[in-house]
Amino acid sequence: MATAVAKERDHIQALSQLTLNPSASAEAIRHIATLTPAERDELLSLADSNHVIIRALQPIVSGAMSLNLPEVGQWAQAAIDKERARIMNALSRLEGICNELEAAGCQTTVMKSLDHWPDLGNDLDLYSTADEKLVAKVMSEKFHAHTEPRSWGDRLANKWNFQIEGLPEAVEVHAKRLGQTGEHTALARRFVTRRVQKTVEGMTFYVPAPEERVIVATLQRMYRHFYFRVCDIVNTKNLVESGTLDYAELKKAADLGGIWP
Repeated sequence: MATAVAKERDHIQALSQLTLNPSASAEAIRHIATLTPAERDELLSLADSNHVIIRALQPIVSGAMSLNLPEVGQWAQAAIDKERARIMNALSRLEGICNELEAAGCQTTVMKSLDHWPDLGNDLDLYSTADEKLVAKVMSEKFHAHTEPRSWGDRLANKWNFQIEGLPEAVEVHAKRLGQTGEHTALARRFVTRRVQKTVEGMTFYVPAPEERVIVATLQRMYRHFYFRVCDIVNTKNLVESGTLDYAELKKAADLGGIWP
């Protein structure tokens, strides 16, 4: 057990170095060069669960040659290519879903999923101010989506999960409410009233304003999952360094939801 824990710690250290300080990632690349194929699979699985496959492997591709480790670079590039194919399929389907919901009068924001760009989460999270019955109607009629069974937690949060053929990722729609028990309504509306556009790979989506991006990360990590992923640290670091975060507006939103502390 101690060996497995130590190995995971080393993998997390490498992923952190690669994503937070990619220009100084030689140590992490050398660590990966020592791994067996099975251990590299473990590292990839960890990168996947932390939503940093692309961001962690890109520095390996560019740095492996200078360290005379071409095999490591080739391994990383193959993993990137596979992940990019998954992401492009998900994005193209997500664009169609968002466009159909908007056309039906369901104002919708893509939460969390695009915060990881150029990575993408393992499901597609949406928030809409529309009635959940209308959302379900659009998903069923336009995409033949299958509604997953809902837990009591899903019902409290007014959350729906849809499965669509050809899309491995679940589409998770929060209707009118956010929070573990759907306790946030006024705060939730800000995710649409203050939404902004984000264009990736030629496709344009509505996403939360920077302040709401911090809010939703806080709600999910501290009040649901109770742990942080590498992507949470990287995403917030990039958001802070971008200079787009309005701290007064962030406090206003946090006070509205009672979560400033």
